[in-house]
Amino acid sequence: MRKLLITLAFLSGIVAFAQEAPKKDSVKTENIKEVLMTKKVFQKKSDRLIYDVANSPIAKGTNSFDLLKDTPMVSSTDDKTLKILGKNNATIFINGKKSNMDAEAIIAMLKSTPSEDISKIEVITVPSSEFQVESNDGIINIVMKKKMSDGVNGTLKMENNQGYFNNSSSALSVNFRKGKLAGSGNLNLGSWTQRQYYQLGNGDQTFAQTSEGTITDPNLDLGGYLNLDYEISAKQNLGFSYNNRFNWSLNSISDLYNEGKDLIENTIRRTTTNNVEDSRTKNHSFNLNYEWKADDLGSKLVLNSAYLTYQRNQENVNVTTDFDSQNITRKFQQKIPQIINNYGFMADYIQKFKNETTISFGGNFNKTKTDNDVTLESIIPPTGIDAEQSNHFVYHENIIGFYATLEKSFSEKLSGKIGSRLEMTKSNGEVLGKAQDFDRNYNSFLPYLSVNYSINKNNNLSYAFSSRVRRPSFWQLNPSRMYLTENNYVQNNPFMKASTYYNQELNYMLKNSYFVVLNHSYITDVSEQIPLQRKVDGVTELRYIRTNYGDKQEFGLTVGMQKMFFKGIWNANYTATVNHNIFNGIVDTDPITGDVFPAFVLDKKTTFGLVQFNNDIRLSSKKDWYFGLKYFYLSSQEIEFGKLGSLQSLDLSLKKIWNDWTFLVEASDVLGQNKVDIDSRQANGYYNIVKQNQYNTQVTFTATYNFGNQKLKKVRNSQNANDEIRKRTGG
Repeated sequence: MRKLLITLAFLSGIVAFAQEAPKKDSVKTENIKEVLMTKKVFQKKSDRLIYDVANSPIAKGTNSFDLLKDTPMVSSTDDKTLKILGKNNATIFINGKKSNMDAEAIIAMLKSTPSEDISKIEVITVPSSEFQVESNDGIINIVMKKKMSDGVNGTLKMENNQGYFNNSSSALSVNFRKGKLAGSGNLNLGSWTQRQYYQLGNGDQTFAQTSEGTITDPNLDLGGYLNLDYEISAKQNLGFSYNNRFNWSLNSISDLYNEGKDLIENTIRRTTTNNVEDSRTKNHSFNLNYEWKADDLGSKLVLNSAYLTYQRNQENVNVTTDFDSQNITRKFQQKIPQIINNYGFMADYIQKFKNETTISFGGNFNKTKTDNDVTLESIIPPTGIDAEQSNHFVYHENIIGFYATLEKSFSEKLSGKIGSRLEMTKSNGEVLGKAQDFDRNYNSFLPYLSVNYSINKNNNLSYAFSSRVRRPSFWQLNPSRMYLTENNYVQNNPFMKASTYYNQELNYMLKNSYFVVLNHSYITDVSEQIPLQRKVDGVTELRYIRTNYGDKQEFGLTVGMQKMFFKGIWNANYTATVNHNIFNGIVDTDPITGDVFPAFVLDKKTTFGLVQFNNDIRLSSKKDWYFGLKYFYLSSQEIEFGKLGSLQSLDLSLKKIWNDWTFLVEASDVLGQNKVDIDSRQANGYYNIVKQNQYNTQVTFTATYNFGNQKLKKVRNSQNANDEIRKRTGG
């Protein structure tokens, strides 16, 4: 059920993209007695933008996630994901190493990590070849403070959220160091019930179908991680990490009232659709890391091996009832289990030279198997297993990658980096017992280039080009249907191909406070959820099919400011973005069944704007009271699915720091305008409307307690060999 909703989340990607925006920079001036000192809080270096948190007043008394939301160029509108430049997904690195966690565990970790533990935040909008990222993803590298004291410290965080339902969560994070052994661990527990209200409509000039109702999705989450690092010698470290995540979503219910109107015969058929779903998800990940420092310049060898197992058991009972007679017209039970196992290995070598030159090269290998055994059984006559919609799909994927980069500083003003990745993908999918299989083997050569020029101390100009591949998530490949109503469902597609991204960015920064970013992405074999409609026995059938549709171009211009006023009392982070997207494609066939539909044509252009204002104001001279005001507005725009109406949200917060305690009250979507409204109209007469209210108006109270030796040195974080695979698990 939840995945069903997330599937209507063309919404998730859309809204996340819709509401994100860039942020940036600042120069902080402090008076110490009679000496004036200037600190660069935000600056451009080489291929990244560096936010010096130690010199920022907003870094006090909050958690790492909230701090990231206030970082220039980084934003979040759903409190669950982070975006760069308002659209690019963010991959989290810690101390230069990709975090060994799935997406939900990363957010839980960030929300339970004190912001005071962070030294710097680095934002890499266009990652170079050594980074394992997909599509146009960017990187947020969190550099932790390093202190030498032995001991134990930690954070206890308790949160209560009041939206449509009351939800609570808690997290305990502990760090320790004793001599050469260091460790960190986290345990978090939370219950969350999501309420959504849908209004759906589709049809043409002869038939109109509407659905309206609620979806209630309760969730219980339990997760945690353990990281250990042992200093074998001054030049060698050995690390181990384990993380897990459990989710129980039991008795998730959707209730929809449906009307089908024959506009020619002037008749109405009224039904209700009830869907009850139970799902249980668990994943475990193990990682072993070895690092050898070759010299004092920073040259090193890093070896990493990892194992990931993911299991999701999902069962639902779907009942359609005639509203007038109360007779059950359709009832079925669906089981959608999924098992994913992955083995990964990677090796990296970095050689630094005294002449400001760095050579890096390495490789990675990932072997993945997914097992999806979908069963649909009709409970009322004709009873039995539906052979057409039941399938046992097994998918194998092997990825081998190699990269090499050369980075050179030609002078204090000019530096550059060039590199490339070669990724060889071999995949095989088969529906056991049916004549449905494929072998897909392809090689991807992915070049990278960046140039950075410091014109003078106040002006910086940089350019970067990168190419990447985006592979579909494993759950999207599972050939199953998720029914909203009797004639309205989402269908996954095992035949989806990987998309290729070609990204360019031109960045200008003035006085480490003002910036202008021009970017362009050209994407081939774009995949998205496409609504196909056709008439079957006088009734309009609607299938949301995940498939490749063609090409897409994205143009963006962003201007922004990150600046402190009144000696750091007011921190302002403002951005304005204008985007122009071009869609070019067509879909007219169900890739699984071969059914032909009236063509859904994507031949359109759209221009839209986004503004975002983030303000953090210190209310007291003791630096213990803070007020936050955040606002964004996104104008209407065309997306693949249709036309998305304008969105806006006003968020307010009040923070109090008292000794080792931090108390925070946040009110989100105060105006109640963060709602989705999508209207799709095709030239062939078919239309599709989706209105969704996620009840985003909420109040959250958080209490955080920091205990122990706050001068403890952080554990070394190691990169995980299967992080990109992990991102493609689950829904």
